[in-house]
Amino acid sequence: MSGWIIALISGVLMSVQGVWNAAVTKQSGIWIASAFVQLLALAVCIAAWYFTGRQGSVSDLIHVQPKYILLGGAVGAFITYTVIQSMNQLGPARAVMLIVCAQLIAAYLINLFGWFGAEKEMFEWRKLIGVAVFLAGVVIFKWK
Repeated sequence: MSGWIIALISGVLMSVQGVWNAAVTKQSGIWIASAFVQLLALAVCIAAWYFTGRQGSVSDLIHVQPKYILLGGAVGAFITYTVIQSMNQLGPARAVMLIVCAQLIAAYLINLFGWFGAEKEMFEWRKLIGVAVFLAGVVIFKWK
């Protein structure tokens, strides 16, 4: 049950962050806003690491395999950029709908094919139908 609550909190926080970042961007610029967001995230992570028992160390990163998974932070910078741009151009509700839609499809494909070391799942029609129902909901929501 805690996983559900954490996921719900994450969704709310992502929406709020997207709106706030978009507002900062309008007053400063996309790359300055994105850099500030990433730097502030770094400061929060270092503080959290310090105050929660210091699990792991920077030197542990040398042993991470495969090395390409260390690019998650770079991907995070582009996530920040694309969320800000989509919020500015589409508004929060439409942007989040499309972002979540893309996340769902990408996550399902990652599980289905076992990409990036994820556990491979068998294809199930009910999951494909679930994605289709979700997409239909997006279309209905956007329908004028």
